[in-house]
Amino acid sequence: MEYSGPPDAAKEPGPPADVVPGTAALGASCRATRAELLGCTLGRRTLTAMKRTSFARWPCSIARTMDLLGDWWTPLVLRDAFYGVRRFDEFQQALGIARNTLADRLRRLVDEGLLEKRAYQAEPVRYDYVLTEKGRDFWGVLAAMTAWGDRWLSTDDGPPITLHHEACGHDTRATVVCAHCGEPLDAGDTRMRRGPGFPERLSRRPEVEERFARQES
Repeated sequence: MEYSGPPDAAKEPGPPADVVPGTAALGASCRATRAELLGCTLGRRTLTAMKRTSFARWPCSIARTMDLLGDWWTPLVLRDAFYGVRRFDEFQQALGIARNTLADRLRRLVDEGLLEKRAYQAEPVRYDYVLTEKGRDFWGVLAAMTAWGDRWLSTDDGPPITLHHEACGHDTRATVVCAHCGEPLDAGDTRMRRGPGFPERLSRRPEVEERFARQES
């Protein structure tokens, strides 16, 4: 069900009262409590507002992906889509997300081509939200996140969810392997290099050269 939300629509929970969103990166030189924000300066400029930076045009697929995801709700919406959730009210009930927030996240995923709207009712019109090929391809990202979380964030009881590979009949976990040799990819023996899509105008800048030179040291 499409929903834009009345003026008094429920808002998603915010950060603790003494923390200002987006200011964590300022570090110890600028503790981001509301009281201290009044006198907080960054360089010679007074910090008056924090504006979300767009990474959509950055020459980095990680940055571009994070720009699409935007926040913690978007991957959770996609996760539930893989559980078979399709309808607005089902997403809202499963996640406990504010309806106006959910409407925004679903709209973004449709605009970006990860979900497709399919009408299942005409009067009034209501939609299923169905994973596209682009959306289904996000499964590997969720599986890799699950593997990391299972290793580092599980309790003593073990992982909360297990993945079962129906093709071989075993419970499993995701591993990232080389597409050529099949060996696991590890940061210790993998290097990041400029690809064909890296902007030529940036390629020879000294700081860019230094960034990639570190990979060879």
